[in-house]
Amino acid sequence: MKFLLKILGFVLIALILAVGALFFLPGERIARIATERISTMTGRQVTMTGDTSISFYPVLGISTGKTTIATADWAQGGPMLTADSLKVGVDPIALIGGEVRITGLEVANPHIVIERAADGRGNWEIGVDGVASSGQEEAPGSDSGNALALTLDRALITGASVTYIDAQTGTRQEMTGVDLDLRWPSYGGEATFDAVLRPAGQDVRITGRIDKFGPFIEGAVSPLKVTVSTGGGSLSLDGRASAAPQLDGRLTADIGSTSRFLAALGLPAADLPQGFGREITAKAQLNLTEDIRVSLRDMTLGLGANTLTGAADIATSGARPRITAQLNAGALDLKGLTGDEASGNGGTSAPAVDGWSKAPIDASVLGAVDANVSLAATSLDLGQFKFGEASILLTIDAARAVAQFKRLDGYGGTLSGQVVANNRSGLSVGGDLGARGIDMERLLTDAAGITRFATTGTASLDFLGVGQSVDAIINSLSGSLKLATGRGVISGFDLDRLMRSGDGSGGTTVFDQVGASFAIKDGNMRGDDLKMSMPLATATGEGRIGLGARDIDYLFTPVVLQGENSRGLAIPVRIGGPWSGPSIRPDLEKAIDLNFKEEREQLEKKAREEVEKEIDKFVEKELGVTVVEGQSVEDALKNDLKEKAVEELFKLFE
Repeated sequence: MKFLLKILGFVLIALILAVGALFFLPGERIARIATERISTMTGRQVTMTGDTSISFYPVLGISTGKTTIATADWAQGGPMLTADSLKVGVDPIALIGGEVRITGLEVANPHIVIERAADGRGNWEIGVDGVASSGQEEAPGSDSGNALALTLDRALITGASVTYIDAQTGTRQEMTGVDLDLRWPSYGGEATFDAVLRPAGQDVRITGRIDKFGPFIEGAVSPLKVTVSTGGGSLSLDGRASAAPQLDGRLTADIGSTSRFLAALGLPAADLPQGFGREITAKAQLNLTEDIRVSLRDMTLGLGANTLTGAADIATSGARPRITAQLNAGALDLKGLTGDEASGNGGTSAPAVDGWSKAPIDASVLGAVDANVSLAATSLDLGQFKFGEASILLTIDAARAVAQFKRLDGYGGTLSGQVVANNRSGLSVGGDLGARGIDMERLLTDAAGITRFATTGTASLDFLGVGQSVDAIINSLSGSLKLATGRGVISGFDLDRLMRSGDGSGGTTVFDQVGASFAIKDGNMRGDDLKMSMPLATATGEGRIGLGARDIDYLFTPVVLQGENSRGLAIPVRIGGPWSGPSIRPDLEKAIDLNFKEEREQLEKKAREEVEKEIDKFVEKELGVTVVEGQSVEDALKNDLKEKAVEELFKLFE
């Protein structure tokens, strides 16, 4: 019991001495000692103005007026810190020994300037024993005499404004309303922090720990764990980093709304297409270098409807971030790029009665980054078109994207070529594509709703369309199409029955091959060289296929092959109306023109001859003018009038 009383007495005496030291050591002197100590430790001039007094709560130490900490001698942005007031916590036991040991800070309404020079130096870097300005350890035995005797049981900053100046990128950023709660009990040990930033008026909370905080702020590498949270989601990093900045660690992200997450950070909140990052889940090994180059390895990236794996590098030094990546995907859903997601019918094109989708296409994502991405997928779903295994090289340069198809399986065959989307001055879409072994029935069904033409073939297509919707692009299309097919079937009419009885309804027509070419302009395909061969006939075709209007006006003319006892018979078929239900009927007037041309010409000649005979008779009988053989009625009348005029003229001289 006596032993305990002695201990309590010793503690009481120590407290009395500590409090006494505070009273007998004037605040101005403590402030002066503190400023000199901090200036010596950091090499930065510290100025405290206004009344300085002893404070007991919430920290034991001094309370000052306006305080300024100078920046590095090379910096141009002004003092590194200015504050309305500063409370410095001190170690009372150290005070008894005549030493001012800082244990805590409370800063009210500070303005902090963080500046990075063009050569990579930061104004936050300070020289202390054992640490060079580069962050590398000095040689043993060096004696700079400025060991940083600083620990912070708690550093509390409220209502701060921060200015970040980066001479390397030429950028200047500012934010207000910053709060920080930092606990740092041992200079070389762990620090925990809880900060709230408001770069765009919304809370961005940053929490975590840095295992070796003192060496970290001096430029050394330290283990750390950091989590950034906003209303849109969170992002975490567990690894190693320095204030250079340099970083290497495991990144995880769970972002339910990318637009809200970016908006909270003060970044442009692009309206991303569905399946392209409206929501993000990610796991990757992240590496960040001092020149802000990001490398992602062992990456799994969930973008909503799509999941990608692989590796990527991101460089930020240019006008736009540049992405270089090798990615693999399973079933890749690209309906968001084509606007078909807005149709609400499971990715198929809009019903024929409604025409093409007029929903605006937001292609602003093309201008957000430059890219060179190699992509492999097990399938591609473009909404209107669906393909199998794909190998694609995607390049984006200043809002112009080019997709080169190294391999693209689909519709029973293979496709090659490229598609270009250019959003530099309004959206345009073009391409140059070739296809081999394609199931034309499946392709035409998806492309135009045409289900009557079943065959396989080859095709080449070049096209260009301009507009901010699928409807506008299709109606502005220009280009050309060439196709050739093998044996196939046209459903909907029986050509043999049509030519025997004139009945063009129902049945099927078998053909051996088809070849045709079309010119595309203003959303219409026009061609006049279709040729089709059939077992007992040939056929030609000419007319218009309306891509924009989704209709057709085409004259298909089959000709029965001429035999020993028969001549070729042509029965033109007029195909017209909407794609969803075109009418197919024989063109009888055209049939007469084609099949009875000689007979009609003979009848017309005979009729003209009969009419001329009757006119000759009338002229001779009624006018008394004789029409000789080989002379026209007009010439006979002219001669007769001329003769009579001469006779009358001679009478004047009689």
